[in-house]
Amino acid sequence: MNETDLRLPDGRTLHVYDTHPGDDARVAVFWHHGTPNLGMPPEPLFEASDQLGLRWVSFDRPGYGGSTVAPGRTTGSVGRDVAHVADALGIGPFTVMGHSGGGSYALGCAAVLHDRVQAVVSLAGLAPYGVPGLDWFGGMIPSGVTALTAAREGREARAALDASGEQYDPEFAPVDEALFSGPWSWLGKVAGPALDAGPYGQIDDDVSYLLPWGAELDAVTAPVLLLHGGLDRIVPAAHSRWLAANLAAAELAEHPDDSHISILRHAEPALDWLRDRADQAR
Repeated sequence: MNETDLRLPDGRTLHVYDTHPGDDARVAVFWHHGTPNLGMPPEPLFEASDQLGLRWVSFDRPGYGGSTVAPGRTTGSVGRDVAHVADALGIGPFTVMGHSGGGSYALGCAAVLHDRVQAVVSLAGLAPYGVPGLDWFGGMIPSGVTALTAAREGREARAALDASGEQYDPEFAPVDEALFSGPWSWLGKVAGPALDAGPYGQIDDDVSYLLPWGAELDAVTAPVLLLHGGLDRIVPAAHSRWLAANLAAAELAEHPDDSHISILRHAEPALDWLRDRADQAR
């Protein structure tokens, strides 16, 4: 894994990860991490990725790890950051995959960059806020409602909640807890140090989920695979159901016995789908 700091035209820095620098024969997959995580790509998927000829590229979202804070960022603006990284690394078209809030960022990237994105996989992603036909907070855990309701009021309100010492309880389902003892215990590696640089990575993530994405969903031209657990209360499955009904080329794979973390068990098979769609695009 190569790690570099990329200077953007506006003076910000992004801390970038690349598993196979310069290997243009591989299909590039931009990983969009969850909240709060660092941006390093998912190690539990590396073996399968090598078999499929995939190259993982990612970065700490602004405010996390080694990336500069960017107040007011949106899913669309982070998509434009992806374009800067791809340009700097000499990558043309690419695919995207994201988990949790990262699923929303993956879709926002596809909406902003259009045909440059060949395919999208979203695992337990959030739909845009305020869309008709979706009870956005419906079925969500109380801690999530509290944090995101504050975020709806803006950055200062969400920061005040963070400063108050209010504890977030994810209420992980037993099927999620079981996953932490296997290969996906890797999540502790990216979640533990995610806030070492300060709270604004998470704060700005939460605020961004309530802001307009900066691009319309009908601008997503790439095929999309949505995976969601039926037991998920961190991001209820209704979000992916709504996305499936409102994206032009989306497939929904809902797994009734999985939840927010255990849905990652289905990430490896999704890589085959991603590689196949990239090959079709080529």
